[in-house]
Amino acid sequence: MNIDDVRLSADLSKITIDDKKIDSYLTDMQDILKFIEQMNAIDTDNITPMAHPFDLSQRLREDKAVAQIDRQILQSNAKNIENGLFLVPKVIE
Repeated sequence: MNIDDVRLSADLSKITIDDKKIDSYLTDMQDILKFIEQMNAIDTDNITPMAHPFDLSQRLREDKAVAQIDRQILQSNAKNIENGLFLVPKVIE
């Protein structure tokens, strides 16, 4: 991990970073990667996977049809619309 990786990560995330703080960001990212390495080093072979520590069920609302909102109203504030779909900038290269 180096400064170029920090800049690339920021660019791919579509965030602007202050060059004065880039060394701090680099240190933070390196610390995060070290922590991930520590977690990966833990032996989990005899650990049963779980999705949640408690065996609870969700209280879900009844699934029923409701009146729809007009698409033009929903898209009235959108910058770019094509064929009724929102157009967004490409974020994955």
